[in-house]
Amino acid sequence: MGGFFGAVSDENCIYDVFYGTDYHSHLGTRRAGMVMYGEKGFNRAIHNIENSPFRTKFADDVNSMSGNMGIGCISDYEPQPLMVRSHLGTYAITTVGKINNTDELLDIVYKNGHTHFLEMSGGDINATELVAALINQQDSIVDGIRFAQEKINGSMTLMLMTAKGIYAARDRLGRTPVFLGKKEDGSGRCISSESFAYLNLGYVHDRELGPAEIVYVDREGEQTVSPPQKKMKICSFLWVYYGYPCSSYEGVAVEQMRYNCGAMLAMRDDVRPDLVAGVPDSGTAHAIGYSNFSKIPFARPFIKYTPTWPRSFMPVNQSQRNRIAKMKLIPVERLIKDKRLLMIDDSIVRGTQLRETTEFLYNSGAKEVHIRPACPPLLYGCKYLNFSRSTSEMELITRRVIVQREGENITDEILKRYSDPDSTEYKEMLEDIRKALNFTSLRYHRLDDMIESIGIDPECLCTYCWSGKE
Repeated sequence: MGGFFGAVSDENCIYDVFYGTDYHSHLGTRRAGMVMYGEKGFNRAIHNIENSPFRTKFADDVNSMSGNMGIGCISDYEPQPLMVRSHLGTYAITTVGKINNTDELLDIVYKNGHTHFLEMSGGDINATELVAALINQQDSIVDGIRFAQEKINGSMTLMLMTAKGIYAARDRLGRTPVFLGKKEDGSGRCISSESFAYLNLGYVHDRELGPAEIVYVDREGEQTVSPPQKKMKICSFLWVYYGYPCSSYEGVAVEQMRYNCGAMLAMRDDVRPDLVAGVPDSGTAHAIGYSNFSKIPFARPFIKYTPTWPRSFMPVNQSQRNRIAKMKLIPVERLIKDKRLLMIDDSIVRGTQLRETTEFLYNSGAKEVHIRPACPPLLYGCKYLNFSRSTSEMELITRRVIVQREGENITDEILKRYSDPDSTEYKEMLEDIRKALNFTSLRYHRLDDMIESIGIDPECLCTYCWSGKE
């Protein structure tokens, strides 16, 4: 997915940008970058972070970069931030989102005089470069950001730094968050994708941007230069999986939501295992909520080896992903042997890793392994955020099972039946998945319960990947 951090200060803020960006490392593992602006102008560094964490890759840059203003990003795909020189001046830009109508947007900018783009490996266009080209179609940065937001099919949240200040814009329907923080003494302000990323850096929480809102931040303060709109569709998966446990979105704490989620899973369950556990690390809080409600003991029958596998994301290559997933988890055999285990994971996408985890538990002596995903069955590929590495909906285990049952011609009406937790089709799909992945039992979180676990107006939540509703 990706995340960003920016700061404006009365003094050198390179360490704020460095550590603030690093606090977004859970959101991506491929590219990262920082741009600082100071007396010598703009200074940029971009690195590949696939084989080394952000702090290690940028340790030398921190000693050579400085400025009283800067932005940084963690990206799961394209290299950024980018430096752009146009009729609007020189600026640095970074984005979080997904563009579904690239060809249409290329036609717009080509017709208006833009001559070329630099292709990335594989022939793709850097989405951040395309967003910059759209912004440059207008006579001001604010008008350009509005224009880009209107034309992009998907979602696009961004930060843009000029020599005078930083613009931040939340995507049109607020699918991804943007937070503002400030130093208590008034000496600095920050912009962040995560609400916790600035708390240990001397900032306090200011506010969260509304959908489509654009703000301008400089050393004098911050001002809204384009007002928020009321309609919002924030991604529900932020609470289920993507968000770090100490994050909050729209006033709802991620950790608390996960406790609520686990409790509601337990409320509908009738199995009585010996222990409840979370698949580390994203299932842990859900499992604590389940244990607290059910009074079944919580335990950690396997531990993720974090000294050399500290990050949650995995390599692109599927066989390597499977191998690393297995290598990460170390069993505690006394908590597994002859035990009936109930495991909670954040979700089931392909099912490959969870099947191997289950086999690993059986091989370590478990009598039963009951699986409780913390969200409903994923039936649709996300149109709005790159939250999964799946390149086709047929990579989803639910879709493969449905095709086996219904044939290749899958209609929206068929999918609607399989998404209804009270339908026969839904129950039979779960049984097929259970058998394929060798679980003792399988029950997903219901969509209505998951929405209640979050606790905000359902109309403000995007649940497309489960319901197919835009």
